[in-house]
Amino acid sequence: MESRRLLLDVMLGKLATYLRLCGHDAVYGLDRDIEADDRLLAVAREQERTLLTRDRDLAARASGGLLLKSRDVREQLRELDDAGIALEPTETPTRCGRCNGSLTRVPTDEETPEYAPDPAEVRVWACEDCGQHFWNGSHWADMTTTLSEL
Repeated sequence: MESRRLLLDVMLGKLATYLRLCGHDAVYGLDRDIEADDRLLAVAREQERTLLTRDRDLAARASGGLLLKSRDVREQLRELDDAGIALEPTETPTRCGRCNGSLTRVPTDEETPEYAPDPAEVRVWACEDCGQHFWNGSHWADMTTTLSEL
């Protein structure tokens, strides 16, 4: 699977999580306090990211940007699939669903926060940036089901 460098405008926060869990480097504008159209365009250009937006005018101004028409995340995923963006969950998560940081595997002898399972029993990853812990639990299964229905 080819990972993409993406920038999502403020209307696409839920979509960012799906893209991150598919291994894409997906920056969500609000996570970085990037709301203004001119700033989004500059970041997309400077960081060589494909801008995803529901704003027609913004999409028209973005070189190589993608206009998504639907408000529904499942329909947005279909639009991205039609545009050739790979939407398969990675076997080993690489991106934090919360902040887009890189994930590393938690050693089996390391303690995890109360909300996370024991890494001696379940594979667990931690975000290098925000510290959030992830594992292939019910959320992963729900996402995989959603993506398989595209």
